[in-house]
Amino acid sequence: MGFVVNRNALRAGAVSAVVTLMSLISTPAFANIRDDGDEPGAGIGIGETLGVFVGIPILAFVIIAGLVMLPDIINKKKN
Repeated sequence: MGFVVNRNALRAGAVSAVVTLMSLISTPAFANIRDDGDEPGAGIGIGETLGVFVGIPILAFVIIAGLVMLPDIINKKKN
């Protein structure tokens, strides 16, 4: 009795093997070696991190959504 391998199973195995290989290749092996002129600054706190990566994108979304809706709001007030 032989094994019947599904094509989807073969694809999933190939994709997972490639992803695993790529993640192993791209590990930061030389991350602690400093280059000339590389002077890392102090880290930022949780408030600054949330402000930069959460607050600013939300603010940008609200501004863009407001600018997109503005002509419709102005036309409704005229009618």
